[in-house]
Amino acid sequence: MKIVRKANVYHNGILAGTLTQNNPEDYVFCYDEKWFADENLPAISLTLPKTKKEYKSAILFPFFFNMLSEGVNRKLQCRQFKIDEKDYFGLLLAIASHDTIGAITIVPIKTDKE
Repeated sequence: MKIVRKANVYHNGILAGTLTQNNPEDYVFCYDEKWFADENLPAISLTLPKTKKEYKSAILFPFFFNMLSEGVNRKLQCRQFKIDEKDYFGLLLAIASHDTIGAITIVPIKTDKE
């Protein structure tokens, strides 16, 4: 089952990288070339050090998963946005472009199919 969803990852409003979900068990994060080239810009997370390589994971990276609400708040958000409670990437795309604590925001990249 191929479902490709992508998002730009911003740090204080500056593009830091791209997060992709190829399917429910295939996630990829990579830093933007400009972000990587600037030595003054930090890694977005200690668990995702600045490197040219792509980070791959069978689950949504813990750094991004931890941006999600928990408990009742997550249930309310899922109900409000009509998102399955186990669709963590979908929820991240729905809420993390505006409702975050900290420097990171996630903005969905529209595909041709949308």
